[in-house]
Amino acid sequence: MLFEYTRRRSIRSPVTDAPTFKVKHLTQTAATDKPTVDLSHLIDRSYNYHSPRELHWHLADRLGLAPAALAVREAADA
Repeated sequence: MLFEYTRRRSIRSPVTDAPTFKVKHLTQTAATDKPTVDLSHLIDRSYNYHSPRELHWHLADRLGLAPAALAVREAADA
């Protein structure tokens, strides 16, 4: 399963002083003959993620899948 996200800026982490991001939009991409599925409602979009890897693990946990069963990438700018 492939998921794409669009990020929006957020705060710097008070713990690590690293930049974080919030997810603006999350979709599950499908084969070219099928439409994408909007899954934004499945995650807390107010959460400040520290990395795409953290989003990957959070999404795998939320969907009850092994992390290797899905891929997460940032959507290309349109």
